[in-house]
This record gives sequence, structure tokens and C-alpha cells, in this order.
Amino acid sequence: MSRISLEELESYLWSSAVLLRTHIDAGAYKQYIFPLLFFKRICDVYDEECAQILKEYGEEALSWEEYHRFIVPEGHHWKDVRSVSSNVGVAIVHALQAIEKANTEKLHGVFGNAAWTNKNRLPDTLLKDLIEHFSSKTLSIANCPEDELGQGYEYLIKKFADDSGHTAQEFYTNRTVVHLMTEILKPKSGESVYDPTCGSAGMLISCVSHLQKLGQEWRNVKLYGQEITQLTAAIGKMNLFLHGIKDFKIVNDDTLKNPAFTERGELKTFDVVLANPPYSIKQWDRAAFENDKWGRNILGTPPQGRADYAFFQHIIKSMDKKTGRCAILFPHGVLFRQEEKDLRENLVKMDILDCIIGLGPNLFYNSPMEACIVICKMKKEPEKAGKVLFINAVNDVARKNAQSYLEDEHINKIASAYENYRDVEGFAKVATIKDIATNNYSLSIPLYAREQQTEDKVEELSLSNSCADWQTSSQEMRNCYNTLTSMLSKEA
Repeated sequence: MSRISLEELESYLWSSAVLLRTHIDAGAYKQYIFPLLFFKRICDVYDEECAQILKEYGEEALSWEEYHRFIVPEGHHWKDVRSVSSNVGVAIVHALQAIEKANTEKLHGVFGNAAWTNKNRLPDTLLKDLIEHFSSKTLSIANCPEDELGQGYEYLIKKFADDSGHTAQEFYTNRTVVHLMTEILKPKSGESVYDPTCGSAGMLISCVSHLQKLGQEWRNVKLYGQEITQLTAAIGKMNLFLHGIKDFKIVNDDTLKNPAFTERGELKTFDVVLANPPYSIKQWDRAAFENDKWGRNILGTPPQGRADYAFFQHIIKSMDKKTGRCAILFPHGVLFRQEEKDLRENLVKMDILDCIIGLGPNLFYNSPMEACIVICKMKKEPEKAGKVLFINAVNDVARKNAQSYLEDEHINKIASAYENYRDVEGFAKVATIKDIATNNYSLSIPLYAREQQTEDKVEELSLSNSCADWQTSSQEMRNCYNTLTSMLSKEA
């Protein structure tokens, strides 16, 4: 059997979504395609394991659980569902439930709760077409190794993000930005890594990939994530499994309301924390945070209209007191908004703030907003005490097909500036706490690292931003129109 190329895999995966195009909204593709893909992978790997067991140990060993990654109960295999001609949605639901039940510790809730039995949206003919499409390739490990299937899965996540517009932010963070964050934190073999708003687990996977590229042991890295949206948490779990990662724990719950990882009445702490929290959310329990039982309001209580510093403080409390370091993707507003001035002042005085990196526009998914990365260390190097590095990388960004991203040269330039931790004219500036106090504790990057611009450059950037704003607004209008059209068609 010939091994599937990455190009073939990507085409195969995206073609499954194309089958759904006239039946459901683009934003809903993920709740059907991902579970089917994972179901097919589990069954194909199970068959592969059975063939190997039969060859080495004989028929009596086929049911030995220790020889299988996952158990597929009799009657609930992919081929059983494929043989069903009517009520296909019911057969899918029963199979997914049976596999979850047989692998409760690993797979509880992983398949989500999509409306498989809604024949108005998913008639039997459509489900049969989907199953036949997925049946056209064998997703065994020999035919499709974990690293390649993981890349294919990430490709599909990105495609769904592109197609679903503004809803993508909840489960997808620009992977080039994630790569930069990982390069700066440099996770080590044996460390623990945590993402309190983990989405599809891209940041956790990036830490493992970093070690794999360096040829270092990665299987002893412990990964932890929490995600408020059930479907997104399930996507994250599937993503980790499909990348061949086994030692992880993803919990579906509200991080601010019910932090999932605690020890002896306190928040569990980690060596590395990466996060892209939902920005400036208004619906959160500020009163509870004001008297937080986990002691997270160490800087103060954020305003009701912006929970950014609530997530920030949760992360600070989640860092190991000696090895803890974090990289957080935020909108620039957290650096200078007046309503959070006291929180910023307390943060600066704690002297855990290590570096602030200003990135260009459109790196938040489907948003023209400029992003920044905030780096903190619980125990800074002696030579960094009382100092903060500001990096102004607002122009170090590439744009192609209406998408912004960081090229390798941008990532290397920014990571090198952080590593060197010294002034670079028009790009990087080491400021003291006294300097920041003089600026009334504003962390606005141009106050410290101001780029040298010509009038032509300013005009070029303004035009670029205007075009980006227009594209984003147009996409949002299309999404609203599609949603309205869908609602009207259902009423009709």
C-alpha cells in the first residue's frame, strides 16, 4: 500500500468538507469532519494493530487491550457503520458513543455532540457520501504516519478558520506567531507546559514540535490545557492524539470561574505557559474575582468591560516560582489603557515583566487589530533585574492572499533581539522600571522603541492597514449575510 503524500492528504481532507458546502454553514464543518476523521483513524490503526498481533502472537491475543492504542468494540467499527444503508446518523452516534465508553479515560467527550441524526441537515445520502469519501484511503500509521496526519489536521483547522471568518479566533491562533512564542520560551525536555485557553491545542503541540526539531526527548513533556468551548476542547484532544502525543490533559471548563488544575488548595504551577486569551471579554464574574479564592487578584481587579488582566493574573499564579515563564498574545490596548493603569503599575513593580514585543496588524485571526506578545519570568536573570526589553516589530510581517504571517526571517530577527537583550536603533530598547514610571507606567512600545519612518513609509502602512480593515469588514458582512440567509431558509 503506497504511503499518502501530504499534498494528497490535504486534498482528501478538504474534499470531505466540500461535500457539506450546500448543507451546513462553514462554521459548523468542524463538528462533523473532525469526529469522522478521528473515528476512521482509530479504526484503521486498530486493524493495523490486529494484523500485527495476529502475526506475532496469534488469534487469542487480539482482544488484549495492552496491544491497542484504543479499543473498538465489536459492531461499532468503521466498516459496521459503512454497511448501514438507512438511519446512518444513528449508526454514527452509537459507534462514537461506544468507542468513547470503551476508552473513557482517554476519549471522554472527544467526539462532541453534533446533530448526526438531523436528516434535514444531514440526509442519509450525504452521510453515505462522506463515509465513502473517507473510506477511499486507509489512515493506518504505516500509510499515514502521525507527524504527517498531524500536519494534515492542522491544515484542516486552518482551512476551517479561513472559511468560518470571525468565529475562528476561538480555536485558531496564527501558527507563525505561536512558533515565535515557542522560540522565545524554549521549552525543555521534562518540563510541564500549560495553556489556560488552549483552543485546538496548537500552542501545546508547538512546544513538542520545538523539541522534535532539535532531536531532543519530547515524550516526557507534560501538557495541560483548559478550554471553555466543548467542541473546541474536543478538537484540541483529537489534535494531540493525531500528533502521536499521549501524555496530556485537556479540560472543558471556564478557566476564570473554575480553574481545572489545582494542588493542595492552590493553583497548580507550570514551567511554561503560552496563551492567546479571548480579548476584552465583558461577560465574566468580576465580583468573584475581587475576592478570588485562588488568590489570583495579585495586581488588582480588572474592569468589568475587559477581562484581559484577569487572564494575565491567572497565568502569573500558574507559573512555577523558579522556572516559570510565559508568553501571552494580547491586543495592544493592555499596554496603555488608562482603566488598567494601576494593574500595570503593580505588574511593573513585581519585576517579572521580561519583554514586550509589538507585532503588526492582522495577526489576530480575521481581525485588523495589532497584537503584542508579553513575556514574563518569575525569576529573571540578575542582569535583567529592574529592566524590560521593548521590541517594535510592527513592520516585520508578511501578507499573502489576505492573510498576515511571520516569515522565518522575522521570527529569527525578533528571537535574536530577545536573546541579545540590548538596544537596537529603531527596533529594540531596554528600559528600566524608572523609565517606565516616568511614562506613568504606560507600556506603549513607541514610547521606548520608536521606529525610524519616512513619510512614504507612513503612507504605505496607512494604505496597508486601510485595505486590511476593509477586507476584514467585508468578511464580517459576508458572515452576517450567510447567517441571516441560513436562518431565513430554515424558517421557510
